[in-house]
Amino acid sequence: MIRLLIKYLKPYTWLVVGVIALQLVQSIASLFLPTLNAQIIDDGVATGNTALIWQLGLVMLGVSIIQIAGQIGATWFGARSSMAFGRDLRASIFDSTLSFSSREVSKFGAPSLITRNTNDVQQLQQLVLMTALMIVSAPLTMVGGIFMALREDVGLSWLIVVAVVLLGVIIGTLVIQMTPLFKAMQAKIDTLNRVLREQISGLRVIRAFVREPTEAARFDAANYDLTDTATRVGRRMMTMFPAVMFVMNLSSVAVMWFGSYRVADGALQVGQLTAYLQYLTQILFSVMMATIMLMIAPRAAVSAGRINEVLNTDSTVVPPANPVTTVARHSEVRFADVAFSYPGAEQPVLSDLNFSVRPGQTTAIIGSTGAGKTTLVNLVPRLFDATAGTVSVDGVDVRSLDPDLLWGRVGLVPQRPYLFSGTVASNLRLGKPDATDAELWRALEIAQARDFVERMPDGLNSPVSQGGTNVSGGQRQRISIARALVRKPEIYIFDDSFSALDVATDAALRAALVPEVADAAVIIVAQRVSTIRGADQILVLDDGRIIDVGTHEELLVSCPTYLEIVESQFKSEEVAA
Repeated sequence: MIRLLIKYLKPYTWLVVGVIALQLVQSIASLFLPTLNAQIIDDGVATGNTALIWQLGLVMLGVSIIQIAGQIGATWFGARSSMAFGRDLRASIFDSTLSFSSREVSKFGAPSLITRNTNDVQQLQQLVLMTALMIVSAPLTMVGGIFMALREDVGLSWLIVVAVVLLGVIIGTLVIQMTPLFKAMQAKIDTLNRVLREQISGLRVIRAFVREPTEAARFDAANYDLTDTATRVGRRMMTMFPAVMFVMNLSSVAVMWFGSYRVADGALQVGQLTAYLQYLTQILFSVMMATIMLMIAPRAAVSAGRINEVLNTDSTVVPPANPVTTVARHSEVRFADVAFSYPGAEQPVLSDLNFSVRPGQTTAIIGSTGAGKTTLVNLVPRLFDATAGTVSVDGVDVRSLDPDLLWGRVGLVPQRPYLFSGTVASNLRLGKPDATDAELWRALEIAQARDFVERMPDGLNSPVSQGGTNVSGGQRQRISIARALVRKPEIYIFDDSFSALDVATDAALRAALVPEVADAAVIIVAQRVSTIRGADQILVLDDGRIIDVGTHEELLVSCPTYLEIVESQFKSEEVAA
């Protein structure tokens, strides 16, 4: 946690120095006030010296103004530094997350990454703010208070020792109990976010299967689990402040009790006793401020550990040190002895993949669920990196290509099309910000989406909700296809992108695509044979291996697995045709 604070507060050193300087000013001012008060009582009130009372009163007023100004300035500097710290830390976590491959994102999970970038950063931000507002002044006031109290009377100093030790033991015990609870609390916030996100995303499925009571019970379980942990933390925090106030009040009574004997003996004046009591209160108040620090610090330390996990995780897809920035524009994709395995997996997901996709050629991939089709196409834009072999574009290993160059040449329509909140136009311009309206309408027409976009109230400017939940699955797929067409890439990857389309729309879309992608390399992953039967080559994938390659007609003769897939979708006479 300390390294994290130093790293992200370093650019704002001048603000931190300002906080320390202003807190020092206000601490000295606050320590000076009890002495002035004692002088007014002993030298002014006791002797009836009105002029001295007025004189010292004006000095106290001036000192009070300095104290207030110092506290206001420290608050301003502290707020600026803590907000800037939180902003920079959130930006770093976000940048790290964007660099992750699909493997790292799956490892942490979206709900946990969101919590780490919001709630966890907020804990550290609060620590910085509270440190600036109170904790910097606490040791200054404590040390200065002890020195000033001893100046007033050494004989009562044992009361300070007893009070501070007693308070330290009580606070230390409570903090030791709270630290593991804070760690558990952050994990339970992750769980609650995950459950809530799943239920909101899957609301239609929940209602379709009448699972509202079950899901409500599941949410309640996560909610009550977090509430129980937070309540246990709250009980200990609730105990802490009464304990502090009890020690402070008990110490005040002890000072008055034992101090009265010293006043009676003439060893101490009334004003000095009053000043001593105020200094003791300041000392114990400083301990109480440190208590707040000790309450915040354990939770902030847990949050810092979770943030460091993200910042210290390196993506398995690493940008090349000396990237290739120019390649021949042939758009040929080649897989040479490619294999892919997840860490710790007993069996590879993909093995011995050898094939190429040339410009103007359509390559289709078909196979059973879990055969590795999506993983295979994700290797081309480097969403994953092959664990063996080489995936190359125009003869250059994708791991050596400049990522922007590679991504600029690939148009990916994922298996689960995702639309961002905004408008139809803003989603279509995602890959080409300067695309004209004419280009957008052209892409929508090819994707068979123009008709329903035109029927929308505002056409291209019609709103799209997060995830595209205000349009149907088929409409989402067609807008995603249009988004790739607007970009005009050299390599198209359609990962089961026609599954939500009816047969007629599927056929019309594929027919419209032919002239548009005539010069590009096209890879299509599909479950529907009718979608790929016209492909130049079809790869039949099974358990991560290519068991046969050929055209539709060739595979009907040479590949029993492909024939079985075809027969499951068509009648025997249609297969023969």
